[in-house]
Amino acid sequence: MSEAIKTDVLIIGAGPCGLFAVFELGLLDIKAHLVDILDKAGGQCAELYPEKPIYDIPGIPMVTGQGLSEQLMQQIKPFHPTFHLGEMIDTIEKIGDPAFRVTTDAGKVFECKVVVIAAGGGSFQPKRAPVPGVEAYEGTSVFYSVRKMEQFRDKHILVVGGGDSALDWTLNLHPLAKRITLVHRRDDFRAAPHSVEQMRTLVSSGKMDLRIGQVTALAGASGVLSGATIKGNDNTVTNIACDAMLPFFGLTMKLGPVANWGIALENNLIPVETSAFETSVPGIFAIGDINTYPGKLKLILCGFHEGALMAQKAHRYVYPEKRLVFQYTTSSSSLQKKLGVG
Repeated sequence: MSEAIKTDVLIIGAGPCGLFAVFELGLLDIKAHLVDILDKAGGQCAELYPEKPIYDIPGIPMVTGQGLSEQLMQQIKPFHPTFHLGEMIDTIEKIGDPAFRVTTDAGKVFECKVVVIAAGGGSFQPKRAPVPGVEAYEGTSVFYSVRKMEQFRDKHILVVGGGDSALDWTLNLHPLAKRITLVHRRDDFRAAPHSVEQMRTLVSSGKMDLRIGQVTALAGASGVLSGATIKGNDNTVTNIACDAMLPFFGLTMKLGPVANWGIALENNLIPVETSAFETSVPGIFAIGDINTYPGKLKLILCGFHEGALMAQKAHRYVYPEKRLVFQYTTSSSSLQKKLGVG
């Protein structure tokens, strides 16, 4: 077990509600680390609908999912939160009153006084590649995310998909790979236009390959990939050499290990009381779409409200001997100093 990372609060989920929780906690001098299974902050907004307009954020007539995520990241800069991306929480163990030891699937260990679950509808998990026998290669030659780029150096990499993740990793890994082949079912991509343009330039200059079709079979032994079969839209079948495959078929939302954390659940959601959105376990809070209570609305603005009240109660756990004086950012010189304004 690795040495524990100590922090006041561990936030599970780096979507809008988790990000705004950093702001509310920061105003109260409470330090936070965030863990998210995705490889970037922003949650559903940034991953599932980055360009989709959102119209119900107070004071902002329209903002995209990506735009909201970027503004929240800018807002929390003064509090210097630490992000642990591409990791999923495995266990939460109570070690004090309150105090918790939290571990991730990457073996990272945290010790904190407060846990905030801001995991949306659960954890986003990649959709499995629809290729017979793919299970035998997962984790050794087939990867649904990239944690360490270096492990792909000098490899023949097969990237499958047509969205931002597929194009981004095609371009990012190209300088390291011996050869990259991108496979998509059609010659039309959902990724950012400049990424598609960069990819097509590499293809036209012979620096990578693009195949239109679908991967129908894998070859290899003992979890080590050696090749793949691609069936083109014209029914031609091609075998290519590869020793790593990165499929990007989107994400699915699952409750995941939350069910094993000893917290009361109700229809796969976490019941909370509404004065601070605390769960059945003192010191563990749930904000955003993951929680439930009478009158609950699954709106980002409601999650922001929940984060503000959560922070007030969290202060009691982090600073039990310190009296909390409520202040407004509009008039408090000490809060403005924390924010670097005024």
